[in-house]
Amino acid sequence: MPPNDSELQKMAREILDAIAFTPFEQCLPLSREFGKIPARPGIYAIQHKTDGLLYIGKTKSLRGRFVGGHKAFLWAWLDKYSSEEVRIAVQPISYWENPALLLELEAIILRSSEPPYNVQIPSE
Repeated sequence: MPPNDSELQKMAREILDAIAFTPFEQCLPLSREFGKIPARPGIYAIQHKTDGLLYIGKTKSLRGRFVGGHKAFLWAWLDKYSSEEVRIAVQPISYWENPALLLELEAIILRSSEPPYNVQIPSE
């Protein structure tokens, strides 16, 4: 049975808290292989050391998403952020088989945080 709106809000808040409040030093540093990032489904945040959340997304494979390139890194480079100032926070998730649930969770998280590099933030 799909979660009700209250449960969705709670799930989204827990995920957002996990990725937004991970101390920068505990976030995963950038690398060529991204070997420390799990190859699992999840929601991730690209964080700047002082500017906070830059981008939030969801993916079927956290590691695969970064190995294949990521536009937020290009934008961060163009904005003159150094690689030492940008890291990745990840939150693996186990319910990838429910795409509608993931879309709704991502939308709630994006509306709550409004990261500057997310071009489109879904309206309610």
